[in-house]
This record gives sequence, C-alpha cells and structure tokens, in this order.
Amino acid sequence: MLVHQILKSKGSEGVLTVKPGTLVSEAAGILAEKGIGTVVVSPDGETPAGILSERDIVRELARKGVGCMGDTVDDYMTTELVTCGRNDDAVTVLEKMTAGRFRHMPVMEDGKLVGLISLGDAVKARLSELAMEKDALEGMIMGH
Repeated sequence: MLVHQILKSKGSEGVLTVKPGTLVSEAAGILAEKGIGTVVVSPDGETPAGILSERDIVRELARKGVGCMGDTVDDYMTTELVTCGRNDDAVTVLEKMTAGRFRHMPVMEDGKLVGLISLGDAVKARLSELAMEKDALEGMIMGH
C-alpha cells in the first residue's frame, strides 16, 4: 500500500503544526487534548522545521524536571527529519521508522508538508495488504 492510500484512509484533517517558539507546555497540552503522539514544528504550516514527540518531552522531564515545560519546542524538537513521499510504500516507511527508532514520519511533496503517518498507520496498512494476499491465495488454492 502506498503512502497516499494510507493518508486517504485516515481522512483529510491535515497535519497539526505549532510555530517555532511555542512553549513545550503548550505543545504538551495539544498532544494531550488531541490524543496524538507528535506535533510538527513549522513556521508556515507547510515547511517543517522539526518534530516534537511525547518521548522528547518525557526525556527532558526526566533530565531537567518540570522546568522544561517553560522552554520552547525549538529546544527539544528533532530537526534532522526523515520524510517520505506520497508514492512510497508502507514497507519502505516501516523500514525507515524501525531503523531510525521513531514512530511518526512527515509526508512531503514538492518541498511541502502534505501529511503525517504513524507507525500504527503503516502497520495497519501492511496488515490489510497481507489479509488481502492471504484471501487471494486461499481463493486460488480452493479454485475460486
């Protein structure tokens, strides 16, 4: 399954972004309110400057304490983003996420942010593919 198919199955709410300079406490509030694991940091909603995850925040809480909540997302976001395109397949995305040990990947097209897929999205897509392949093979074996 291709990334554009995964995005289509998720619906089209777009990507939730915050601007550079946003307080970590604000970003954490957004993550909690929306029930999501990461937020893309972008000055214009189209060009990603970084990505901040729950893990990033928890790591800093353990290291620095609650004081990190008054810092900005710029201080803790990952800036070397691994991205994918709409025509990449789920297996490639899963391989990149596994190798990099991260769970969210921005989807880029023509230098602009067009989506965000999670490890769960990619796994769900791959399981769906495997179920279809299984059904097709069973159909061939049974002569249908």
